[in-house]
Amino acid sequence: MSTDLIIVESPAKVKTIRKFLGSDYLVEASVGHVRDLPSSNLGVDEDNNFQPQYQIISGKQKVVSRLKSAAKKATTVYLAPDPDREGEAIAWHVAELLKKTNTNLKRIQFNEITSRAVKDALEHPRDLDERLFYSQQARRILDRLVGYKISPLLWKKVKRGLSAGRVQSVALRLIAERERERQQFDPQEYWVLKAHVQAAAPPPVVAELWKIGGKKPHVANETQALEIEKKVSEAGFHVESVEEKERKRHPKPPFITSTLQQDASNRLGFAAKRTMRIAQQLYEGLDLGDKGTTALITYMRTDSVRISNEARNAAQKWIVSTLGEAYYPEKPRYFKTKGSAQDAHEAIRPVDPTLTPGSIQSYLSREHFRLYKLIWERFMASQMAPARFWDTQLTLASANTLWRAKGERLIFDGYLRVYSADKSQEEVELPKVQAKDALTLEKIDKEQKFTQPPARFSEASLVRKLEELGIGRPSTYAQIISTLLDRNYVQLAKKQFVPTEMGFVVADLLTAHFPQLLDVGFTAEMEKKLDSVAEGDQDWTQLLREFTESFYPTLEKAEQEMQQVKTGVETGVSCPKCGKPVVIKFGRNGEFLACTAYPDCDFTSNFTRDEAGTIVIVEPEPQERQKVGTCPECGQDLVLKKARTGSRFIACTGYPKCKYTQSYSTGVKCPKQDCPGELVEKSSKRGKVFYACNQYPDCKTAYWNWPIAEECPTCGSPILVRKETKARGEHVACPEKGCGYWRELRDDEKH
Repeated sequence: MSTDLIIVESPAKVKTIRKFLGSDYLVEASVGHVRDLPSSNLGVDEDNNFQPQYQIISGKQKVVSRLKSAAKKATTVYLAPDPDREGEAIAWHVAELLKKTNTNLKRIQFNEITSRAVKDALEHPRDLDERLFYSQQARRILDRLVGYKISPLLWKKVKRGLSAGRVQSVALRLIAERERERQQFDPQEYWVLKAHVQAAAPPPVVAELWKIGGKKPHVANETQALEIEKKVSEAGFHVESVEEKERKRHPKPPFITSTLQQDASNRLGFAAKRTMRIAQQLYEGLDLGDKGTTALITYMRTDSVRISNEARNAAQKWIVSTLGEAYYPEKPRYFKTKGSAQDAHEAIRPVDPTLTPGSIQSYLSREHFRLYKLIWERFMASQMAPARFWDTQLTLASANTLWRAKGERLIFDGYLRVYSADKSQEEVELPKVQAKDALTLEKIDKEQKFTQPPARFSEASLVRKLEELGIGRPSTYAQIISTLLDRNYVQLAKKQFVPTEMGFVVADLLTAHFPQLLDVGFTAEMEKKLDSVAEGDQDWTQLLREFTESFYPTLEKAEQEMQQVKTGVETGVSCPKCGKPVVIKFGRNGEFLACTAYPDCDFTSNFTRDEAGTIVIVEPEPQERQKVGTCPECGQDLVLKKARTGSRFIACTGYPKCKYTQSYSTGVKCPKQDCPGELVEKSSKRGKVFYACNQYPDCKTAYWNWPIAEECPTCGSPILVRKETKARGEHVACPEKGCGYWRELRDDEKH
C-alpha cells in the first residue's frame, strides 16, 4: 500500500495532524529551516548575480537524513510549512535536498490545523512558488549584505560584538530620536479649571472650562486661573444648551499580527516575542483531554482582517444560539484590509468559536488561557451588534466662558457583552435641565499642569509605528525588538524603551554615514520592492544590484570617514580630579566615564543622564568602596562593585592595570548533588538579577530569588529562597514547584 509523506515545520504540528489523518500518511517535521547561509562568512557570490551559498544548518544533518529516508518510501511528498514567505523558503530548501530522492514534490498550505483544512489542502496541492521564495531570498541576502558589511566597521570603530541590521537600525534610530525629542522638550505651564455646579435636582455636575471668548482656553498661570474663578463666581452659571442623542460604538476588526502584539503588550504585559511564542503553540495545538491535541487559533502571522464565510457563519451560530438574535448585527460584518497588506490569509481567529475560553481553561496554562481569551473575545466581538449609548452634553455659560460636561448611559451592551476591553469604567449621569436654567456654583477646582514630552516607545507603540511607516513585516517585529534588547542598544524602563549610550552612538554613526539606509522612506520603499518580487513584477537580482550600486560606495566612504569611538565619546564634562575632559567608554561591564589624562589621572565613574540629557556623575555607593579582601594577582584591595546590569561583583582597585574580578557569592552551596559549586549573583542582559551556580556551563542551576541554606521541611529541597509578594510581603519560600511551603522572615534575615 502506498504511503504519502507530509513535512511540516514543527514537531508539535505532527501530533495534531496525525490525529485526523489515517495510516496512509507519514508526518515528519523539518524543525524550522534546514538550510541557510553559512554563519562564518558572507555566503553570497557578489560577482555572480548574488548567488547564495547555502549549507545544511549545523545540527540538522540527522533531520535531513530522516526526511530523505521517509521521502524514499513515499509516493508523494507534500511540503506543508507555514503559509507565508518564510514557510515557502523552508519548503523550497527541503525540496532542494529531497528532489534526488523523490521527484514527486508538492506544496500544500493551510491557515488552520483542522481535519477539514488539511484534507482540503491535500486535495488542492500546487507547485512551489518561486516568486515567494525569491522574495524571501532577496530579503535574506539584503540583510546579510548589510549585517556582514557594516557590523565589522562598528567593531573596528566602536566595540567588538556590535551588529547593524537593515530594519533594526531604523527602529533604533526612531527610539533614539524620540529620546532626544524628550531631552530637548521645554515643558509649558497651564491650568485646568473644573466647575462643580448643582441643578435644581441631583446629581451634581462637574464641567470643564471649554472656551473663553469663543476660543480654546489657554490658562498659562495661577493668576489667570484666579481671575477666571473670581469672574465666574460673581456672574454665576446657567445652561447654554443641552444636546442628547443615541450613539453606536462598533467593534474593532479581528486581530492581525501587529494588533495582537499591541493588545497583548498593553493588556497582558506580554513582550512581542512571548506573544508570538504562545500564539504559535495555540496554532499548532494543545492537549484538551478527551479531545486530544487540538489547534485553537488560525495562523498568527498575517496582515489581513479578512475571515472566511465558514468562520463568519460559525460565529453567527454561536452568537445567536448563546446570546440571542439581538446580539447579531442586521448585516454580517466585513472589514477592509489596508491597501499595503499582502492579504495572504485570514485574520487571527479561533478555529472553533464553541471552544470558549472558560470551557477549556482547565487544560491551558495561564499564559495560553489569557492569550486565547484575548483572541477569542476580539474575534467574537468583531461579528456582533454594536453597543448603543445615550449621550448627553451640557454646555454651561458664565462671564464670557463656556464649560462642558458629558454624560453617557449604556442602552444596549452589544459586542461589549463578550469584549470587556472597550467597556467604560462607569456611566456618567447628568441632571434633567433645560437651556437658560440657573445653576448654583459650589466650587472651582484649579489644577496646575505642564505639557508633557512625547512618550517613549513601548513595545506596543513601536510595533504600531513600524506598521504605520511600512517598515518590516508582521513576522519581523518580535525579532527586531529582541535584537535591540539583546545587543544592549536599548533597555526597558517601566515597559518603555530607553536607548543606552551604545544605542545612541550606533544610531548616530549609522545615520551620519548611511543616511539612505537609515531613512524611513527608503526602508519602506524596499519593503514594497520585495513585495513586487513576490508578485513577479521585480527581478530579485536586479533589486540587489540597484541596492549595492549606492550601498558599496557609501560603505567605502564610511570606512574612511567614520570617527574612531573606541577612544571614548566626548561629553563636555570636566574631570573632578584634574579638570581634563571626561569621555564615555564602553567596557566589559557597560559604559562608564573616564578621564582623557589617563594614566596620569585614573578617574573613572558611573554616570546617568537627567531629563535634559545632561550627564550626571554618580558617586559610588558606600558598599562599592567596601574592602572585601586582597587581590590574589597584584596584592591591592578588592572592593564590592555593581555592574551596569545590576548584579554585584568583586574587583581589584588596581583597575585598569589589574583586571582581576570575581563573582559575588551568596555563601550558599549549589544544591545539585555532587556539584562543587556555589551560588553567585548574576544579571541577565535585560538587567534582572538572579543567582546561579559558578560552575556554569557544567551546572545550570539558577534561581530568580536570593537563596538561603536551609532545607525545606515539607519537600526536603536543599535550599529555600527569599521572596516578596503582595499577599505575604517579604517571606521565605520553597523554590520547588507544587511544594507551597513558606514562612515569615526572621529578624536576622531582615536586611
